Amino acid sequence: MDPGCWTLTLSLTVLFASTYTQASLSGHMDDFITAVQQVEDKAPHLEPVAVLQMLRRAAGIKDAAVQPFLGVANSSGPELDAALREYIKNYVHHRVTDGGTEEGVVLTPDGTTVALRPLLLGLEAGLLSRSRGRVRGLYQLTLTNDLSLSLSSPLTRRLGSDGCWDSLTSPRVFTLSDAPSLLTTAQVNGGMDGVVLGMEVTARRPAKLSRLLKDYYRHQLGKSGLDAAPRLISRRRRDNFRELVTAPELIRKVVKSVELQRRLTRRSKERKQLLAAVKEGMKEFVHMYMDCPPIIPRCMWGAEAYKGTPTNLSLPLSFLYIHHTHTPGQPCLSFQQCSADMRSMQRFHQVDRGWDDIGYSFVAGSDGFIYEGRGWHWRGAHTLGHNSVGYGVSFIGDYNSSLPSQHSMGLVRDQLAACAVGRGRLSASFTLQGHRQVVNTACPGEALYQEIQGWKHWGEVKKEKPSA
Repeated sequence: MDPGCWTLTLSLTVLFASTYTQASLSGHMDDFITAVQQVEDKAPHLEPVAVLQMLRRAAGIKDAAVQPFLGVANSSGPELDAALREYIKNYVHHRVTDGGTEEGVVLTPDGTTVALRPLLLGLEAGLLSRSRGRVRGLYQLTLTNDLSLSLSSPLTRRLGSDGCWDSLTSPRVFTLSDAPSLLTTAQVNGGMDGVVLGMEVTARRPAKLSRLLKDYYRHQLGKSGLDAAPRLISRRRRDNFRELVTAPELIRKVVKSVELQRRLTRRSKERKQLLAAVKEGMKEFVHMYMDCPPIIPRCMWGAEAYKGTPTNLSLPLSFLYIHHTHTPGQPCLSFQQCSADMRSMQRFHQVDRGWDDIGYSFVAGSDGFIYEGRGWHWRGAHTLGHNSVGYGVSFIGDYNSSLPSQHSMGLVRDQLAACAVGRGRLSASFTLQGHRQVVNTACPGEALYQEIQGWKHWGEVKKEKPSA
């Protein structure tokens, strides 16, 4: 063959491979793990820490906040092809655009979105550590540096922006639902995962980075849900983080980081005023991410729009009503199944019953998450005559003769209720009741009804005058 033809053929092959990689790999954690495997396959002899350094180099992470702890990324590994480098850079380099899209994040199989940068930096710091349970710079690299920057900002919204993907099967674009904040929920998720896994690898060194990520993010629950699941999985993110650091410890770490940044930048803001603002902001962070349960927003489970105009609740409410769905009759154990159940119930409520929306305020799956129904502010259609005075929370499944998982009951009993009180949405002296106590129904099922009678705040009270 003519040398010119060889050159053209080779060029077309490289172009095709590059285009194929960019088109085939999406913003799903499964695809990112595939990319990690491709890096590992290029150099099977490399240790996980060397693979992480290759990822850091490809992503162009070399800022002053990283190098004091991790140094310059080692350049001794094999050169990655252009398409793979571009993919890694796009999904590891974090930023929020002026248009409200968040880059450098991926969708995980459990339905949450994670920023990759703090996750990978935490893992690298953990693998570089020579002391079990002690990792130099772990919290600064994953969470406290971003927290301190966010909380020292004059912006009114400093925490908690979340959003939704353009597709759940081949996600490409993640758009924030609220006004952008300096620290998004995806960054917090990635930071928590970076802390949890970074600490874990000091005691248990993985043979392959891709294997560690698969075990953590891809674990499939059995019929007992999280009650029988391993400790180290992404669904236990908040539980594991709480076990590693208490709220006062985390606040001290953030304050220390703020002090350091203040000295480096020579900020003129009064120290006392700055620290007071940071401590107040940390109370909000602890409440949102350590006290409250993880809640899957409506747009993530595929909710249809509310029909008409919602009626806003007058807060705080005085009651929390417990339900079971009865149909679906089985607990849902994955984001995919729980989301399908939510869509099914919404269709039944909107189409068959003619309601404006799914009736419940919130729904508890057995996958480790609460699902947003009408939410904190819209009046529901869950407890006839009492929708204006209380939230309706339902467990997916039929609980006449069995109970929901202990973990899912704990999410509602201990975390969702405390979250509502802490945010001023439920009165601190609220009353918890089963649906059957105020409406002629068997709901929430005999077994669950017997169970909730032992919960704090349960009580028999005089029925309220019907209002909605």
